[in-house]
This record gives sequence, structure tokens and C-alpha cells, in this order.
Amino acid sequence: MPTQPKHDPYAALRHPNYRYYTIGSFISVIGDQMLATAAGYELYERTNSATALGLWGLIWAAPFLLMALPGGHIADRYNRKNILLLSQAFFVLFAVTLACVSFYHDQWSGNAFTTAANSIFSHIADIFERHLKATSGGSGAYSFKDPSVPIIYLLLFFYGLVQSLNIPAKSAMLPYLVPSKDFANAVTWGSQVFQVASILGPALGGVLIIWGFPTVYLLCGVCWLIFGCTLWFVQYTHRSSGKARMTLSSLAAGAKFVWNTKIILATITMDLFAVFLGGAVALLPMFAKDILHVGPAGLGALRAAPSLGAFLMAALLTHLPPMKKAGKALLWAITGFGVATIVFGLSQWFWLSWLMLFLTGAFDNISVVVRATLVQVLTPDSMRGRVSAVSFMFIVSSNELGAFESGITAALFGPVASVVGGGIGTLLVVLAVMYVWAEVGQFGSLDDPLKRKKT
Repeated sequence: MPTQPKHDPYAALRHPNYRYYTIGSFISVIGDQMLATAAGYELYERTNSATALGLWGLIWAAPFLLMALPGGHIADRYNRKNILLLSQAFFVLFAVTLACVSFYHDQWSGNAFTTAANSIFSHIADIFERHLKATSGGSGAYSFKDPSVPIIYLLLFFYGLVQSLNIPAKSAMLPYLVPSKDFANAVTWGSQVFQVASILGPALGGVLIIWGFPTVYLLCGVCWLIFGCTLWFVQYTHRSSGKARMTLSSLAAGAKFVWNTKIILATITMDLFAVFLGGAVALLPMFAKDILHVGPAGLGALRAAPSLGAFLMAALLTHLPPMKKAGKALLWAITGFGVATIVFGLSQWFWLSWLMLFLTGAFDNISVVVRATLVQVLTPDSMRGRVSAVSFMFIVSSNELGAFESGITAALFGPVASVVGGGIGTLLVVLAVMYVWAEVGQFGSLDDPLKRKKT
């Protein structure tokens, strides 16, 4: 009887291209996370508005959702490595500009654009935070007067626009860096590395805010520059999907593939609504400042908690064979995510809050591994850019539009009601998926799609 080959937990890391790419991606994600921590806290400090946090998520997500499908088409047609290099160059310029805006914010008197934009933001906040005016003598606890706020939003808009090119290219390039037999291992290592960076990034961002927001933004630029440098060492030959023009049919091909592949559709839909409703990260500046009273350093620790949980879960999954009952594991994990979110919303103790965020990250990582493996392995290479774009549209919708939803519901009902209600919504999503897509619970080993791909 033939013996089963021994599982190699370090298979993907034995390939030089994957190592160079992963090192650069690790440092780049640290920059992304420092930016998220600093920009969110700066916007809240400048406005004292939950609506400002919600608008931040919407303004970042809107250009990505509008341009993700064209970005996926471009990633299928043009050299993905070159797209990534150009993206990193823009991100460095973005970081320097954002640092300058932050540094000189108190020296500006504003202009017609910033005055008009702040007026619009203030009127939006009036709609959702009217109850604050009623309890503060009519003046309101929030204020949109700092002229740097509209400029920060504008820069974040362009950042999201470039991400619509960067993310599909980055995801579609990954399968070329390792043999197909090692791809599931590469996904789990990639998740593990991402989570370590997501631990360090918020922690560094929270601490470095003490030296000023411009310092954080400049270090973000250094991180993106390093990623661009490591990409030079990656040997990559692009296989174009052809010179077909960008048409509605070609753009919709990725969405059509996802729609027809029910197991992919089910997993990314469940992740979309679970994180959209159950995400509490966007409100962490409010919890850190107004509920837990732990300041910027505490904010960094809270933002790092989900990533630490996800890292440890990814490390466990890396050293174990592929899941044998991935569907059931996925359903239980998202159920746990919803319960932990509810407890976090109700907690008024820092360490209990930190632990619940830790658990949300651990549970969410199971979903990440299952979804990413299925999307990349079941998709033909000629469509990987477009299918990755569709997948990340779901992810961005859940994360960034979820941040908008959280900010608005927090403005209307308070942060505690927003988070607890979102956790309850997550549990309802799990029940709905079990009813509509019974095949999710029946899905077996993650080895199965790999075997079907080869046959």
C-alpha cells in the first residue's frame, strides 16, 4: 500500500520568487495598516464625528468598486509585475503628499473647495448625529472646520483608485510564484504573513502617532518603496489573455464565472455580509477614546488583536493538512465571529474587548483560507485578474462599506448598538446561507478542488 507523502508546512517558502514577493508584501501591508490606524484616528481627532469614520470607508471603497472590474481586465491583459511597480510609485507619492497635508493642516485658512466640502460633510453629520446637538446645547460635539479633512478624503479617494489596479494584479500574480501543488500552502503562508504585518502595523501606527501623523505617513511611504524594490527580484513572465478590447462582456466575464461557480459565490457572499454587518474595526477610535479610555496606544493594541488571532490560526492551519470538512468549519467560524462581535460591543473592559477582537480575527482567518484557495485554484489563468477583482469587490464591500455602515449606525444609535446589532446580523447570515446554499455545509476537503483542477 503506497504511503501518503509527508505534509511539508514550508513548501511555498522554498521557492525564491515567493520569498521575495512575500517579504515585500509583508512590509507593504505594515504600511497599509499604519495608514489605516493613523488616518482614522486623525480624522476622528479633527472632527470628533462617527460620521467622519463612516465617510472614510465609503470614500476609500467607492473608487475601488467602480474601477475594480476594469482593473481586473488590465491585470489579465498587461504585465502584472509592471502594474505593481507603478502602483507602489504612486503610493510613495501619496504618502509624501498626505504627510505634508497633515503637517501644515493648522496653517491653512482653507479655500472655496475645502469650505464647501466641509459644509457638505457637516450637513451629512447633522442628519445622523442630530441627537448630539440636542444634548450639547445646540452646538454639537462634532465639527467639520479643519480644511485638511476634505484634502485627506480626496487623497484617500485616489488611493482607492490605484488599489483597484494594484489588488487584482497582486492576487493574479501569486499562482505563478509557486507550483500548483504548493499553492494552498502559499495561501496559508500569505495569510499568516498578512496577519503578522497587521499586528505590527497598527501597533507601530498607534505608537508613532505620538511623534505626529506626518511621521506615520512618511514611514508608510518607505514601506511601499521597499515592496517596489523587492519586486525587481521576482522572476515573472506574463501570459496575456489576449488583446481583446475592454468591453462590457469582457468585464462581466469574471462576475459570470463567480455566479456559475456556486461554492465560490456562497463563500464570498457569506463573508461579505458577515463582515459588512459584524465589523467593529471602523469604530475602534470611538471605543478607544470614549468607551475604553485607552488613547492612541490602546487603539493600536485593539487594531492589532484581530490580526494576532488570525496569525495564530493561520500558523495552525499551515502546519496541519488541508481541512477535511472545510464547509462546516467555515459555518462554525463565522458563527463564532458573530458571537465574539456581540461580546465586544457589550464589553467595557479593555482586556475582554481585546480578547473578543482576537477571536474575531482567528475565526475570520478560516474564511480567508477557504475563500482564497477556492477562488485562485478553480479559476482559469486567463480570468484570474477579473475573478480576483470580483472577489475583492466583495471583500472591499464588506470591509470599507461595512465601515461606512458601522459609522452611520453608530452615529444614529451609538457605537455599542451598532456593533451588537451587527453581530446579531452575522448570525442571521449564517442561517440564511445554510438555507440557500446547502452545499456549503457539505463541502469537504480543500484538497478536492486541487484534485479536480488536475483531472
